Amino acid sequence: MQATDYLLIDISNSYAKFSFASRRRISAPARIATSKLSRRVVSGFLAQRNVRKVVVSSVVPKKNSAISNAAKEKAKVLWLDWKLNLGVGIDYPRPQSIGADRLANAAAVAELYGFPAVVVDFGTAVTFDIVSARRTYVGGVIAPGLEAMTNFLYQRTALLPKISLKEPRRAVGQSTIEAMLSGAVFGYRGLVREILARIKAEQFPRKNVHVVATGGYARLIAGRLPDIGVIRPHLTLEGLRIVANLND
Repeated sequence: MQATDYLLIDISNSYAKFSFASRRRISAPARIATSKLSRRVVSGFLAQRNVRKVVVSSVVPKKNSAISNAAKEKAKVLWLDWKLNLGVGIDYPRPQSIGADRLANAAAVAELYGFPAVVVDFGTAVTFDIVSARRTYVGGVIAPGLEAMTNFLYQRTALLPKISLKEPRRAVGQSTIEAMLSGAVFGYRGLVREILARIKAEQFPRKNVHVVATGGYARLIAGRLPDIGVIRPHLTLEGLRIVANLND
């Protein structure tokens, strides 16, 4: 059986991502719905390779036992939290309240792109995480995710349909679906642009800032935002790899 350094697992509210990784690079991730994550699923991944360490970022505590039970006697488990060496300092009043995925993003952006930096993570929520010019995590912004916003309209109105998110053809929709797409995508870009402008004005008025986007809707939303310099779809997993190396 092939040996590898790490099995990286990023458990978010909607999906869990799995990636085998060496110290230098990650493999193409697999993704399952978090609701379907179980000990059997994790054991299936561990059966594919001899893994030295399982490295986990989780924001869904009730799923953590699936990892612990599957990894028992097979590999050590490293849970990402603020007490580890992250390669960035933490300047935040209650560090234990910072989501593990946000810490992974901060670790990754500082190592891969430099600082000061902002990570915009388009997940179930959209999060903005800031690494200062002193290489410290200083906080961020949390807003509703794009899919959560459009699903809310569908669930709470009698006549608005559920939509598949894609680039609108025009701002003024000539059907209900076109109008909803325009409001969702153009409106969401406006939200991201305004928050980024406020962050830069408040934290970095005269500095160049690395702005990196990641997460499920990064390409759709960030691809047409000049404020965002790089799209790195699997930045959180890269952060897990980097933190694992720092704590090996």
